[in-house]
Amino acid sequence: MGVTKEQVESSLTSKLKPSHLEVIDTSGGCGASFVIEIVSEQFEGKRLLERHRIVNAALEEEMKQIHALSIKKALTPEQWKQQQEAEKSKPDA
Repeated sequence: MGVTKEQVESSLTSKLKPSHLEVIDTSGGCGASFVIEIVSEQFEGKRLLERHRIVNAALEEEMKQIHALSIKKALTPEQWKQQQEAEKSKPDA
C-alpha cells in the first residue's frame, strides 16, 4: 500500500506549519501521485525551486513511495493573501 493523503498532510503540517494546505490524491487511491497547494512562512525569502526542495525534504520518507508530486502552489502567507484578494476582485465571467 502506498502513502495516504493523510500521511502527506500530517508530515507537511508538522514540518512546515502551513496556514493553508490542500493535498489531492491523483493516483486513484493507490498513494503514488499527489497535487499539493501549500502556504507557509518558511517560504519567506525563498525562490520557487528552494520552496519545492523544502516540500520534498519534508516528505522525504513518503517520497520513497510517491511516484509523482505536483506542487501547484508554494506561497508565503502574504502572497496567498494577495492572490485571494485578486481572485475576489475579478468579475465573474
